[in-house]
Amino acid sequence: MKQMSHLDDIPSTPGKFKPYFHRTRWQSSVAKLAFWSLVFVGLIFIFFYRSPVSSNPDPSRRSLRTYSWGGPAWEKRVRSSARVRTRRGFSVLVTGAAGFVGTHVSAALKRRGDGVLGLDNFNDYYDPSLKRARQALLERSGVFVVEGDINDAALLKKLFEVVPFTHVMHLAAQAGVRYAMENPSSYVHSNIAGFVNLLEVCKSANPQPAIVWASSSSVYGLNTKVPFSEKDRTDQPASLYAATKKAGEEIAHTYNHIYGLSLTGLRFFTVYGPWGRPDMAYFFFTRDILKGKAISIFEGVNHGTVARDFTYIDDIVKGCLGALDTAEKSTGSGGKKRGAAQLRVFNLGNTSPVPVTDLVTILERLLKVKAKRNIMKLPRNGDVQFTHANISSAQRELGYKPTTDLQTGLKKFARWYLGYYNGGKKAAS
Repeated sequence: MKQMSHLDDIPSTPGKFKPYFHRTRWQSSVAKLAFWSLVFVGLIFIFFYRSPVSSNPDPSRRSLRTYSWGGPAWEKRVRSSARVRTRRGFSVLVTGAAGFVGTHVSAALKRRGDGVLGLDNFNDYYDPSLKRARQALLERSGVFVVEGDINDAALLKKLFEVVPFTHVMHLAAQAGVRYAMENPSSYVHSNIAGFVNLLEVCKSANPQPAIVWASSSSVYGLNTKVPFSEKDRTDQPASLYAATKKAGEEIAHTYNHIYGLSLTGLRFFTVYGPWGRPDMAYFFFTRDILKGKAISIFEGVNHGTVARDFTYIDDIVKGCLGALDTAEKSTGSGGKKRGAAQLRVFNLGNTSPVPVTDLVTILERLLKVKAKRNIMKLPRNGDVQFTHANISSAQRELGYKPTTDLQTGLKKFARWYLGYYNGGKKAAS
């Protein structure tokens, strides 16, 4: 398969880059390096020196010693869950397996006969009981979810000792744009330190696994060119979350270049559906509409429309599996690179941006309840006014083709929500 690296094609200043001017090219590279060096230093500063002091620290996020693992019985469960059931199946470690996308991807892999082992720290960024319910769902399908943190190097090394994973689907991350203003250190801990820790273990594994990981459409930041293409500039993040995901893409490039790790980044565009995240607008809009509470709908400058490229979970899962199926083997061994390795990044969206006001109208129709709308200006908290994916690269390389429109997808979500929350009576945190 054709080797790709979209990141290498991005000039630091589009429109001004002249390949035949070596001095300009050198200055551009230095400027780019300096920019990202400042980003990394700034994030580390935030993590170590600016973390908010809390009278009730959350040990599930900050301590790696609260998890219990190991022993013959535990290893037996790990091996059983990761056992491949088909001739050409994969053995996949899925991080963030109790998360929204992680649960759906793990279940899909297991259904087709792949070996699947989950890993999740079950933090309380949102209602942990929902994560536990997803875990129970996976357990019933034969997927064991190990409770642990991706920053725990000893645990990761042990998992690779027990199972020679062919692939890693890295979906563990601190999600959410707005929460970064409240707890910035959690983003550095998970999205940067955690990712590096995972890559460190993977580069030393023998054989090295191929890695597919979740980047984000948020890396496009303040970009005004639409639809967003993988070759567009991504050096203008609008949130700390976006900055950590962009940093992840640069880190992936580094480990690919030095250690020969095969890495594929997936830029997800506003994923929604059953078993979704309570911090997403479609989810808490549903909750508040059913409770008769007013919902805040944002608008841009001069009453501009706020729109999202809503992508149904089943379509995202197909893209994830397509990325795994087309991932080439890593080329390193024992931490040493043996040859050039595959490096890719793809947009996974629906290509049909929908105004948030239309989303609310669809929910009103499905829930048979009129929403109390409170129109507000889009705050400067990291949210952007619109997202729109160009998926031509994913279509060509992964066979990716989204098929679910928002009306159909929200109908499935509403059916699940009403069933899971018992008619809306159970509080959704």
